[in-house]
Amino acid sequence: MMLIAFLCFATMDTSVKWLVTAAVPALQVAFLRYLMHLVWVVVLYMPKQGLSIAHSNRPRLLLLRAVLLFTSTTLNFIALNYLPLTTTIAIFFASPMVVCLLSIPVLGEKVGIRRFTAVAIGFVGVLIIIHPGGQSFNMHMLYSIGALLTASGYFVMSRVIAGSDTNAVVQFYTAGIATVALAPVAFVVWEWPSTGLQWLVLLSIGSFGMLGHSLLTRAHQRADASMLAPTVYSQMIYITILGWLVFGTTPDVSTLLGVSVIVASGLYIWQRERHVEQRIYHEPGRSTK
Repeated sequence: MMLIAFLCFATMDTSVKWLVTAAVPALQVAFLRYLMHLVWVVVLYMPKQGLSIAHSNRPRLLLLRAVLLFTSTTLNFIALNYLPLTTTIAIFFASPMVVCLLSIPVLGEKVGIRRFTAVAIGFVGVLIIIHPGGQSFNMHMLYSIGALLTASGYFVMSRVIAGSDTNAVVQFYTAGIATVALAPVAFVVWEWPSTGLQWLVLLSIGSFGMLGHSLLTRAHQRADASMLAPTVYSQMIYITILGWLVFGTTPDVSTLLGVSVIVASGLYIWQRERHVEQRIYHEPGRSTK
């Protein structure tokens, strides 16, 4: 489910990159992405569940999660107007490291010196990609960094709320709050798409978002987050292929090097989390059934 979810996200990012380079405003794209997501939620869930999809057991946490997600989406869509797909995804790969750090104050998890070291090494990989202070540094990378931080907060909140509400409720809050929040600014910058293909792509990104986040939510309900974490790196494969097919671009050497460092760090963090979980699970007095 996570691998398919990230394929949906990679396809959505490629579609957004194509739209914003065709002069469709990023805020308008973000609004339509969530509006179509909301339409799907209403069509699929409301006939059977009615207004119960608006009743959450933890509404404040769902509100915070939704705000983090649409903020990340908006910043990422703006970044895609200026940066290659592979660069935005490569920076996003640092999310397991940020999630590891956020899990300390938010989830009360303990992170040892080895995982802290892995986090530090992972951020070195990010620095390799963005070249801060160098001639190739692009200020628009700050949008991607902002998207990284808010997306990491979203992933942590996904852990916090996992199992507290049905998928229908989670998706309703995710799409509804973003649609309402983005509508005023979207109409200010609105530009009518000039071709039927642009309309088709605009309306399809919400479907990719709906499917991707539904699968992500369900996956977190059925498996440990530490087991799911490495699947995020599948996006680099998807984005590299889609970027080459649609835009004829490939990752540069610094991006590949930075990604290699980040992935190695992220996989180490994943391995340590799995090791700690297994050790706790098999402690004397705990059931191993």
